[in-house]
Amino acid sequence: MLRYTLMRLGIFVGCLVVVWGLVYSGIAPRGLGDSNGMWIALLALVLSAPISFVALRKERDRASVGIVTKVDRMKANLEANRSQEDVADDAARAQGQTS
Repeated sequence: MLRYTLMRLGIFVGCLVVVWGLVYSGIAPRGLGDSNGMWIALLALVLSAPISFVALRKERDRASVGIVTKVDRMKANLEANRSQEDVADDAARAQGQTS
């Protein structure tokens, strides 16, 4: 998951540098007033999203498999804990009935 995040961040930074270069060279329009930095960041974000979606498909699938594995393991652990509590509760009830 960290690898995917770093790759996505790298694509965003690359787009940010390209957009910054285009804005300051006059090819892309500047923002209104003091909003130039926000304009550059927003445009870089809009450009990096579809690039990341296409370029990082395999890495995203790999990360999702890892997440599903962790969630399944957590569910199994939770179910095991519940069954241990049920056994303990049944034993306590049985001991209370025999007393």
